[in-house]
Amino acid sequence: MARRRSLRPEEEELWSAVARTARAMHPRAKPLHRVAELPAHPVPDPAPPKPHHPVLPTFRLGAKAGPATAIDLAPTPAQTLSAQPLRMDAKTHGKMTRGRLVPEARLDLHGLTLAEAQPELIRFVLNAQSGGLRLVLVITGKGKVRDDQGPIPQRTGLLRHQVPLWLHQAPLGPAVLQVTEAHLKHGGAGAYYVYLRRGR
Repeated sequence: MARRRSLRPEEEELWSAVARTARAMHPRAKPLHRVAELPAHPVPDPAPPKPHHPVLPTFRLGAKAGPATAIDLAPTPAQTLSAQPLRMDAKTHGKMTRGRLVPEARLDLHGLTLAEAQPELIRFVLNAQSGGLRLVLVITGKGKVRDDQGPIPQRTGLLRHQVPLWLHQAPLGPAVLQVTEAHLKHGGAGAYYVYLRRGR
């Protein structure tokens, strides 16, 4: 860094002459050497941003933790099915969801594994459609509540979650018109009404 030196007398005289002839470029602007006046009332600091995560309750050292609750962020099968568009007659759909239509056949998948249940479901639905049936009932059960001690929550009722997916995929997708959760008298959340397309 260059060291500053003081002006010699002739340089100082020359600088003073130049400074006297200089004009301000922006005469209305405040000169740079003035210190800006502070406002009479101090401006408060802006509020700190709110945290995006929920505030946890205070925990004191030695206190017991509350009961652990399982959190499932995925929608329930009933929520997923109710969000789907209505592809059948609205009047018939209303009767079906109120349990006023009697299923013409039923399949009980209780106790089967996923690998055993899928071929049974495919056979049952395709045979029902080829036989001219329109409304069938598929019973999955609600699933057993297990003591889950792992860090990743395990979903209860694997069949209850998987059957609606199978009913919308090939080879069953073209045969199925509508799937809804069954009325309480036909199994409620542990069963599904499957309304079939007319066979060709």
